Amino acid sequence: MEPSGTSDVWAGSSSLAERRDPRALSVPESSRAGAKRSQRPSEGWKAPSGRGSVSSRGRASSRGKSLPGGRAVSSPGKAFSGRRAAPSRERALSSREGALALRGRIAAATALRQVGRPYVWGGGSSAGPTGGGFDCSGLALHAWAKAGARLTHYTGTQFRQGGRVPFSRLRPGDLVFFGGGSGDPTHVGVYVKDGVMVHAPKTGDVVRTADFAASPYYLSRYRGAVRPTPR
Repeated sequence: MEPSGTSDVWAGSSSLAERRDPRALSVPESSRAGAKRSQRPSEGWKAPSGRGSVSSRGRASSRGKSLPGGRAVSSPGKAFSGRRAAPSRERALSSREGALALRGRIAAATALRQVGRPYVWGGGSSAGPTGGGFDCSGLALHAWAKAGARLTHYTGTQFRQGGRVPFSRLRPGDLVFFGGGSGDPTHVGVYVKDGVMVHAPKTGDVVRTADFAASPYYLSRYRGAVRPTPR
């Protein structure tokens, strides 16, 4: 049985893609007055590269300065970061969340299949019941083993084996914890949906579901929820 404790609901938890303006490169026309007309090869010619443009006298101008005769030289465009979503990263995050949600449903379904099994202190492993049944942390361990996560067989440690989840964002498979005051929780259940968990309550009882969200007893002892991370 869980000792009385204080309610302590844990609050749970885009990449920038760089865009660049194309570089502008201005090449002024050659002066025709009093100078020999220049010709450029018809093949293999490329615009000069660098930080500035080439003047009509063949000198590379410095960035942002004017050439003789008062003609301004344009500077290359500056790179800047734009705030826009990175679709590939968003798709990756969405895919990962979808995979985690599926694992959670597997864990919840596995725990539900054990309804009716006797409570056995220290019972349960990754493979299934031991000694004929489960205790609360043994049931959580077994459920998440089938979903690909490795948990210890101790409620206090399980409370730290995953990310915290606020009550409003609970989903199937999340582990919900109760009791223990300000120390380690003393009880854990596997969340199903709509405020219902499946758990192994106590000696003499069996694995069963409970609407803990509507229970003053459990709500007053609620410590928070954890979402295990599959290995």
